[in-house]
Amino acid sequence: MTAAGVPLLLLSLHLSLGRSDYAPFFHDNGPHSFSGNMALFSISEDTPVGTQIYILNGTDPEGDVVRYGLAFEKGSKEYFRADPKSGNVSLITALDREIQDEISALVSITDGRNKVVEKVRIFVTDANDEPPEFLNLPFIVDVSEDMDAGSSLYKVHAVDRDMGSGGSVSYFLQSSPFTKFTIDSHSGILRIKPGEKLDYETTRTHFITVVAKDGGGKYNGQYQVMSSSATITINVLDAQDTPPMFVGTPYFGYVYEVSGPGSEIFTVFAKDGDEGNPNPIQYSIVNGSDGIFSMNSSSGCISLQADPMHLRNELFELKVKASEVSPDNKELDYTTTMVTVRVVDLNNHPPTFYGENGPQNRFELTMYEHPSEGEILRGLKITVNDSDQGANAKFKLRLVGPGRVLRVVPQTVLNEAQVTIIVENSSAIDYEKYQFISFKLLAVEIDTPERFSATADIVINLLDTNDNIPKFSTEYYIARVAENSPGGSNVVSVTATDPDSGLWGEVKYSIYGTGADLFLIHPTSGIIYTQPWATLDAEVKSKYNFYVKAEDSEGKYSLAEVFVTVLDLNDHSPEFSEDFVEKTMVIGAPIKIEALDDDAEEPNNVIEYSIMKADPDNIFEINTDTGEIKLKPFVKSLDIVHNITKHKDCKWSLVVQARDRGNPSFSTTAVVKIDITEAVKDRIISYFLSLSKHPGTVFGICLGSVIFTLSLTVFISTLIYWSALRRARVNPKITIRKIIRRQQP
Repeated sequence: MTAAGVPLLLLSLHLSLGRSDYAPFFHDNGPHSFSGNMALFSISEDTPVGTQIYILNGTDPEGDVVRYGLAFEKGSKEYFRADPKSGNVSLITALDREIQDEISALVSITDGRNKVVEKVRIFVTDANDEPPEFLNLPFIVDVSEDMDAGSSLYKVHAVDRDMGSGGSVSYFLQSSPFTKFTIDSHSGILRIKPGEKLDYETTRTHFITVVAKDGGGKYNGQYQVMSSSATITINVLDAQDTPPMFVGTPYFGYVYEVSGPGSEIFTVFAKDGDEGNPNPIQYSIVNGSDGIFSMNSSSGCISLQADPMHLRNELFELKVKASEVSPDNKELDYTTTMVTVRVVDLNNHPPTFYGENGPQNRFELTMYEHPSEGEILRGLKITVNDSDQGANAKFKLRLVGPGRVLRVVPQTVLNEAQVTIIVENSSAIDYEKYQFISFKLLAVEIDTPERFSATADIVINLLDTNDNIPKFSTEYYIARVAENSPGGSNVVSVTATDPDSGLWGEVKYSIYGTGADLFLIHPTSGIIYTQPWATLDAEVKSKYNFYVKAEDSEGKYSLAEVFVTVLDLNDHSPEFSEDFVEKTMVIGAPIKIEALDDDAEEPNNVIEYSIMKADPDNIFEINTDTGEIKLKPFVKSLDIVHNITKHKDCKWSLVVQARDRGNPSFSTTAVVKIDITEAVKDRIISYFLSLSKHPGTVFGICLGSVIFTLSLTVFISTLIYWSALRRARVNPKITIRKIIRRQQP
C-alpha cells in the first residue's frame, strides 16, 4: 500500500467505526497569557522586528496534529507571521502606534480536514518615541514697550503624539542671565518677568529659545525624555513714553541796540525722544517774555517785538516749552528749558564778515578732495571787522562743523583781520563721503558783556579724484565645473567695486596666471567662462588657480585669486593591460589580474572584478576588490583538479570582467588562461618517495655524492697550498737541501 493510501484507509476505518470528526479549537487566553488565539493581545510599538511575540495554541478533540495559520485581510499591511507547526508568531514589520493602534488579523487552526478561522484584534501600545512638535511656527510677537510686567505676550503650543506621560508637554526657556521673559511650564504662556520693563530705545528685538519637553517614558527598554526647541522673535514697538528733549542747551541770545522789531534773537530745537514713532513738536514761551519777545511755534525761533532802545531790563530769562502734538493737535507730553537773552546797550557794532563786494555771510569754494594737510584755502577771501573800539572790538574766531577738519587763523582779532582757513585733516575731506562740507565761521566778542557775535556760512564743494582702487567682494573665489563642459561654459562671476565717480569708478576685469590659459573673463560683467576651444579633463588636470584683476581707467587695480575644480565624470572604461593573459597558478596561492581606470576620482575609478565565464564554473573564485583569482577551498591538489576536468594539461580559460562604480557604469573583459600546478616542495617529496622503491638507484646517487665531495676537498686544498708558497716566495728544492745539510754530522 502506498503512503498516499494510508489517510484514506484511516478515514474509512474512522467512518466505519461511526466516530464523529470534531473541528480543532484554540485554547482560551489566560490572564496575561501569551498563548491561545491572540484575542485582545497587545504589543508595544517599539518591539524589534523578528521578535517572537506569541504562541498560537490549540487542540484537536481526536488528538490529530494541528497546523496554524495567520493572515490579514486583502489590502492590509502584514505585521506578523506564524509558524504552521509550532504556532510561534513573530513580528515582521515595524509598528507605529501613532499611525495604527489596532491591527486586525485572521488566525486559523486545522487538523487537515476541518479548519477554524477567527478574526482577532491586536492592540499596539505606546512607547515614548515622538518628540513634542511646535505648532504655528514661526513665533513672531509684536509687543509695545509700555506693556506691564507680568503681562501675557504669547502662547506657544506644542503637541506630542505619544500617550500618557510621554505625551504630556511642559515648557521652559533656555537659561540666560539677561532675559526679561518667563514662560508658564504648563500653559506655554510667555510673559514679561516681574520687575522687568521693555525699552524700545535700548533693545528693539529680543530672540529667546523655548524648549518643549515631554514627561518621559520607556523606549526600547530605556527611559528617555524627548524635547524640541523653537525661537520666539519679540519685536518691541515704540510707545509714547519719552518726552521731547532740547538739543544744544544751555541757550543764550542777544538783543542789540540797533535791532528792530521782528529781529530774530535765537532759535531753539527739540526732538521727540520716541525715535520709532516721533510726533511733531510745537514751541511756546511759558513766562519771562513781558510781551517783548515772540516765538514761532513751528521753528522755535525767538523774535523781538519791541524797540530795544526802550527796554528797561538788561537780562531776560525766558522759559520755553517744547510739546509733542498728536495728529488731532492735542498736546501729549512736553519739556521746558531756559533761554537767557542779554540786551546790549552800548556796544552796538557786532563783528561783520566781508567779501570782495562788501558784507557777506556766505562763502563758497570748489576744490578737489584730499588736499594736502596744512594747505591754505586760497579761494576764500574773507575779511572780518568790528567797528567798535578797544575791548568792544576784540573777538575770537572759530569754525563750527565737522571736528578737526579745518582750522581758522588768526583765532583772536582786534578790529580787523584777513581770515585764513587751513586744512587740518585731509582724509576727512572725502568726496565719497560728502559732496560738500558746510561750516559756520563764528566771530564772538571776548571782553564785552554783550558778547556780540556774527556767523558766516562756509560751503566747500568737493570735486572727485581717483583716490580709490577697485575692491573685490572677497579675496578668493571658488568654482566647480564639470569636465567635458562645452567651450564657453560659465564658471564663476567676480565682482569688484570702485566708489570713485565717472570713468574712475568703472571697473574692467582681466585674468592672468599659469592656470588662466583655458579661461577668459568678460571685461565689464566679471563673468569667467571657459575658452571656446577649451576642453576640461579631470584626468589630465583637475585643479586650476589664477588671478583676476579689477582695474580702473587710470590703472589702479586689486587682485583676487580664483580656484577652479574640474569635477570628474565617468568617461573612461576600465582597461586591462592585455586582452589575453596567461598565468601559472600554484595550488593554494592566488594569481592577480589588474585593470586601470583613467578617471580621476572615486567612485568613477573604483573597479569591481567578476568572473563572467568559466568551464567548468565551480573551481575558481575572484576577489571583487583586488582582482585576486584563486581556487575554491575544496581544490587542494592536482588530483582533485583532474577529477573535475577532462583536460589533463590543467589549463583553464576564464572570461573576467572589470566594472567601475560610476554612473553610468562602464566595463571591459579579458580572457585569462591559467596553468595549474603544485608547489615545488610537494614535487621534491614525491620524487624522493618514488626513489624509495629503487634502492640500487639510491646507492648510486649516494656513492656519486661522496666521490664528488672528496674530489672537491682535494682540489681546494691544493689551491690553498700553492697560494701560500707563492706568497712566501720559497723555492721547495732549496728548502729541502738546507734541511738535509742540517741533519748531516
